[in-house]
Amino acid sequence: MAENLKIYNALKQPPKEALRTIQAGRLKGMSDINPQWRYKAMTEQFGICGIGWKYEITNIEHKEASGEQVVTHAYINLYTKDGDKWSEPIPGVGGSMMVAKESAGLHTSDESVKMAVTDALSVAMKMLGMAADVYAGLWDGAKYRDTVETTTTAVKDTTKDVPKKGTSVPEKGTITLAQTKKIYASIKERNITPDRAKAYLKEIFKKMSTKELTISEASRFIKDIEAGKLQKGGLVEEALKLGAEIIEGEE
Repeated sequence: MAENLKIYNALKQPPKEALRTIQAGRLKGMSDINPQWRYKAMTEQFGICGIGWKYEITNIEHKEASGEQVVTHAYINLYTKDGDKWSEPIPGVGGSMMVAKESAGLHTSDESVKMAVTDALSVAMKMLGMAADVYAGLWDGAKYRDTVETTTTAVKDTTKDVPKKGTSVPEKGTITLAQTKKIYASIKERNITPDRAKAYLKEIFKKMSTKELTISEASRFIKDIEAGKLQKGGLVEEALKLGAEIIEGEE
């Protein structure tokens, strides 16, 4: 398995300088990845374009959209070389607006084909692990989003925060979206059945749903999954009879 993930792991985290935060539009707040970094990363892993990796454009089409707009779609096949043998085609579909409605009226782009091909390449390269941590919501160019940063902004009187004797302080911070996605991906990767995951959640954490987990509990759950602790036997079998709910992350 480690050998299969070698290239994936080498491509999954782009450097900070390759990312740009989208400032407007429907994708505001998301990360835009510099396509030139993708090509460099492919060259590092497979060799020069045309020799170690290549692509072919199989179709370009322009379709009418709403409000007299026109969208360009590009279809490509990506190939990588292993020794003297080329891979099977890795398909990618990309899109870009050729005619877009703007505040001043309709605007025609003479780069829609190029932009659609660039988009299609990025889609195909995802299959190899390109910038996977960004697409999974785990990496924003500065830190992994499922880590917890603790900062001190002011000194305050904490005597009021001391719990009464015999009580406990509830842990702050619920499971993050990135952790939810990681749990789902880890379960799927290891072919763990949903029932077994639910049972372990019930047995160990006394929770009926992953959304009830705190950040630290979610981190422990992920570690337990990766450590192979969700095996058959023991209380897991009993918990299977009780049932529990696990929230699936987005792929």
